[in-house]
Amino acid sequence: MNEAINPQLLPRPARDRSRQAAPQVFDYLREQIVTLVLPPGATLPRAALQDLFGVSSTPVRDALMKLEEEGLVEVFPQHATRVSPIDLGQAKRTQFLRRSIEQEAVRLLAERTDRDVAVAALDAVIARQKALLAAGDLEAFDVADRAFHGTLCDQVGAGELWALVRRSSGHIDRLRRLNLPLAGKAPQIILDHEAIVHGIAAGDAAEAQRAVRDHLSRSLASADGMRKDRPDYFRD
Repeated sequence: MNEAINPQLLPRPARDRSRQAAPQVFDYLREQIVTLVLPPGATLPRAALQDLFGVSSTPVRDALMKLEEEGLVEVFPQHATRVSPIDLGQAKRTQFLRRSIEQEAVRLLAERTDRDVAVAALDAVIARQKALLAAGDLEAFDVADRAFHGTLCDQVGAGELWALVRRSSGHIDRLRRLNLPLAGKAPQIILDHEAIVHGIAAGDAAEAQRAVRDHLSRSLASADGMRKDRPDYFRD
């Protein structure tokens, strides 16, 4: 069932007056979509968005066009804009891209003589995840989960590649977010991250790559079950 957003139900975003409005609208709405605050099928009235952000129609239009380019919304001219279903085909393509990039990243890190620097940075993210899980803050845990993978890429100078992955990851991120509240899912993420770091620290590229493959395969492995529970959230 489609549901129009009520701006009063969304946390009011803080405006940074030093930045253009459209990118801020885009960043905010994208985060609400990938975390399922705005679920598939939710409609986004432009007037409501203008009121929420306190901006004119142009920044809202530009943000929605960029979200449409990422496949996260469907724009029906003169009618409505709606959050798109989770596209499993796109999720699979993104998983392939991520797996390729991250397996190469951990190989490079495992072969470094100064890999302890990367290990320390990754361990710091895992420590933050453990603290957030203990506090029951799954929203922040999800952000830290993404930060772990971003750190992997940053440590080999592939931050731009990670940005590319992020632009195509909206569908698989939503699938991951659906999985996150399941019993045992968040602890498993931590175990997977620790296995990746263990392989890097040991200088064992094969172990680190195997841990990456196992970790990145889990979300799609559960897609069929998720689709049975929420068929309205998905499309092939």
